[in-house]
Amino acid sequence: MRNNRDATAPRRAALFLDRDGTIIHDAGYLDRPDGVELLPGAREALHRAHRTHRLFLFSNQSGIGRGYYTWKQLDAINRRLFKLLGGKYLFDAVCMAAERPDEPSAYRKPSPRFILECIDQFELNPNACWMIGDRLSDLQAGLRAGVQAALVTNGNPPDPALAGYLRAHALPSFDSLADCVAAILRG
Repeated sequence: MRNNRDATAPRRAALFLDRDGTIIHDAGYLDRPDGVELLPGAREALHRAHRTHRLFLFSNQSGIGRGYYTWKQLDAINRRLFKLLGGKYLFDAVCMAAERPDEPSAYRKPSPRFILECIDQFELNPNACWMIGDRLSDLQAGLRAGVQAALVTNGNPPDPALAGYLRAHALPSFDSLADCVAAILRG
C-alpha cells in the first residue's frame, strides 16, 4: 500500500475504487500501458469526488500471480492510468492484490483488509465510505469492511447471481462510474 497524502487531511469520507471495468475498460489481463482506456466520464467523476472524498484504488491483479505480466508492467500501466486521470495524487493509497484466486489471500478481494487498514490509517468514517466496482468480489469486500457498496455495470445487465446479491443486500447499481459518483455526491 502506497500513501500519497498527509493522513491528517480533514476528509473522512472515501471512495474505494476497483480499476478494471470501473475506471478503465476491462481488457482482461492488461499487460501494456497503451491498452489503458478510461471509461466515459471516469476522469471527470473522480475529480468531482476528490473535492469531498478521499480516493483509494483497490484492484485484484492475479495476472501477476499467474505469470501473465510483471510488477514492472503493472507499475507502467498504473502510471499511464494516473497520467490519463491527471496525476497519481488523486489517490491517497493504492492496493494491487497479486494473489491468484486459488492462493491464500491477504488483500485479494473479497478480503476487506485494504479497506479496513485505510479506515484506520486515515481515520475514515465507515458510514461515509463506498466500495465501487463491477464484480461481486468488490461488493463483498465493501460489505465485509462495513462500508457501503455500489455496482457499476457499464450498461451491461448483471448476471443472475450478481443481480440476486444486489437485491438481497439492497445495493445500488449504476450504468457508469460517473452516474455512481453523481448519486453519492447528491447524498
